[in-house]
Amino acid sequence: MNDLVFRDATPADIPVMLRLSHAGDARGADTPPLDLASLNDPRYLAAFDLIAADPNNRLIVAESAGEVIGTLQITFVPGLPNFGMKRGMLENVHIRADQRGTGYGAAMVQWAIERCREAGCGNVQLTSNKVRKDAHRFYFRLGFANSHEGFKLTL
Repeated sequence: MNDLVFRDATPADIPVMLRLSHAGDARGADTPPLDLASLNDPRYLAAFDLIAADPNNRLIVAESAGEVIGTLQITFVPGLPNFGMKRGMLENVHIRADQRGTGYGAAMVQWAIERCREAGCGNVQLTSNKVRKDAHRFYFRLGFANSHEGFKLTL
């Protein structure tokens, strides 16, 4: 694991980050194929630029042997409860399928937890699709608790 490097993503990383996200799509066999032509859609760069400009957000890639093998987004969420405690939110956590089970995913999430701790967060939270049972076992092994029920409203 000594070869694992974490860095802030650059616009050049957008296509591989999208591929990793698509590969982790919870719909499984029902997932539509990734349209490779869409990887250069200007909306992705616009979203990347918004995230990169926000000091409470970081888009991270994990590299091994010079190849991007994982990605995640960290958001530092300020709040009023608990005397203004900040929360770290992890989103779009994905490790390349051929690298699962190597410990790289755990190292990536633990690295992100450390960044949250350094930012003064009192907890780290994330959501995971209910059908991703392997991912749930992974998060339980890392010490996460299934303490809340999540809700989404598609607009």
